[in-house]
Amino acid sequence: MDLLHLPEFWKLTIFICFCVIIAVQLFYYLFFFNKLAQYKAPQKSSSLQYPVSVIVCARDEAENIARNLPGILVQDYKTTFEVIVVNDNSTDETKYLLDEFKKTFKNLNPVALTQEAKMIPGKKFPLSIGIKSAKYEVVLLTDADCVPASENWIFRMQDGYFDDKQIVLGYGAYHKHPGILNKLIRFETFHSALQYFSFALAGMPYMGVGRNLSYKKELFFNNKGFSSINHIPGGDDDLFINKVATKENTAIVIDKEAHTLSEPEKTWSNWQRQKFRHYTTSKYYKGKHKFWLGLYSLTQMLVYPLCIAAALFYVWWLALAVFGLRLIVQGIIWHNCMKKLNEADLWPWFIFLDIWMFFYYLLYAPALFKKPAKNWN
Repeated sequence: MDLLHLPEFWKLTIFICFCVIIAVQLFYYLFFFNKLAQYKAPQKSSSLQYPVSVIVCARDEAENIARNLPGILVQDYKTTFEVIVVNDNSTDETKYLLDEFKKTFKNLNPVALTQEAKMIPGKKFPLSIGIKSAKYEVVLLTDADCVPASENWIFRMQDGYFDDKQIVLGYGAYHKHPGILNKLIRFETFHSALQYFSFALAGMPYMGVGRNLSYKKELFFNNKGFSSINHIPGGDDDLFINKVATKENTAIVIDKEAHTLSEPEKTWSNWQRQKFRHYTTSKYYKGKHKFWLGLYSLTQMLVYPLCIAAALFYVWWLALAVFGLRLIVQGIIWHNCMKKLNEADLWPWFIFLDIWMFFYYLLYAPALFKKPAKNWN
């Protein structure tokens, strides 16, 4: 059968399927993502400053510690804060660097681990030790390869606590460099944040990123820490938040001064390994989160194939008009969200980046079925 001469029933069916996919996409953009696009931080009549314990886990990260730790230690924070660096069996110069920093910064508290935790892969054990060592109720987590975007990072992140909030989700961005790989890495980071911030604002928080995440010690211990996910190498950030976050106890902070910055991977292969490692934990999310995230990913991936099919087999200008409606809504919402997350330079590329998402999902979908790697560093 000549594909260009399909029966009218099948041509109409293809077009209807395309319209359904676009309708679902518009629902996500208008109901979920528009919440971030329109978000304004809550106005407070008074603002408390809590003592904060910043926790960094490091294994053989001497170079990153030398580069990034000063940015944490010199934070402009009027209330007491400590910086706990858990040295997880490092064999490089980490110990000596921390000893030198300790001479100048009395609020630095190095914690040395000299034995591996059996049957607990990943960094959940060193992070648990760091949280147990924390003096203060509010803990603020970041990684050794991250540096705060400003000297007000601690202040901005802890300012997210109000009412009964016990979790504050932050944004872990990447440094901007020339090149297409840098843009794709930063876009993927933005796109993930678009989802977890928007879902949190819609009352359905499902993850955070360990590069910039805060919660209360009480919440951690009341939920027995990472005990339910100790067998999984990753998940110290997203799976823990997926377990304990609720509509009532979770807040977001997207102020540019509250971001952290990391150096992105320099090669495609390294980035691919990183993303495969991250995506292997999403299979353990709650069922409702997997449904909503999976439906969005599926419809995002089907937009372009069905658009092409509808344009070829049905009325091309009608197919393009339906697609154009989605593109306009998407462009407006992405523009507003990118501005809020300091990624506005990506917006001129948004059509290319939208097309890229089709290939991105094809590339990384197999990660959902792979066994997680055992190392965390």
